[in-house]
Amino acid sequence: MSEHLLRVVDLPPELRPREKLLTQGSAALSDLELLAIVLRTGPSGQGVFGLAQDLLTRFQGFAGLMQASATDLRTCKGLGGTAKRAQLLAVLEIARRAISQQLREAAVLQSPTAVKQYLQLELAALPHEVFAVLFLNAQHRLLSYQPMFRGSLAQTSVYPREIAKTALALNAANVVLAHNHPSGHVQPSAADLHLTASLKSTLALIDVTVLDHIIVAQGRCLSMAEEGLL
Repeated sequence: MSEHLLRVVDLPPELRPREKLLTQGSAALSDLELLAIVLRTGPSGQGVFGLAQDLLTRFQGFAGLMQASATDLRTCKGLGGTAKRAQLLAVLEIARRAISQQLREAAVLQSPTAVKQYLQLELAALPHEVFAVLFLNAQHRLLSYQPMFRGSLAQTSVYPREIAKTALALNAANVVLAHNHPSGHVQPSAADLHLTASLKSTLALIDVTVLDHIIVAQGRCLSMAEEGLL
């Protein structure tokens, strides 16, 4: 039987996603199985596994699904009902807020993996380039995440004065810069390196330190600090 047509009740009890989750733990489940638990049911003739696979394929995994709006989901077969869309959007927002809370409650530099996960959720699936800034206090805790500039696939216009103005308004002592490469490559370009150096110099004038510049693509991130490029 095709996986798209497979029903949960067709599986042996020990292989059904909910039972498997409770007996083996969440790490034992595939992305498809986890999403199937959230969705619970699928449209007639397709089933929940088919719906889950369609969503993961359409949005290129959980990172893309995290970016989906209510409008995006409304166009998906099987998500026409408001209850199911609302349930899925709520779960995705909970995941986003959980990581944000972790960054606010602990020093960002102590949680480099959480920072990358958060930026993956915010930037990885966007089809256009966005330059964002994580504004941090003196203890390296997150004050605010702000996508500040949007550009084409080729380039983004970044204005140091706007970043400095926001840092002063938030009383930020440090920042982590971030932008995405929709092309899928994370290696910094010469323009990326030049921009980073320029922002470091500008923000130093107001005693704000650039701790890192992270480049994000689907499923991967590059930290300029870790690469010794700052």
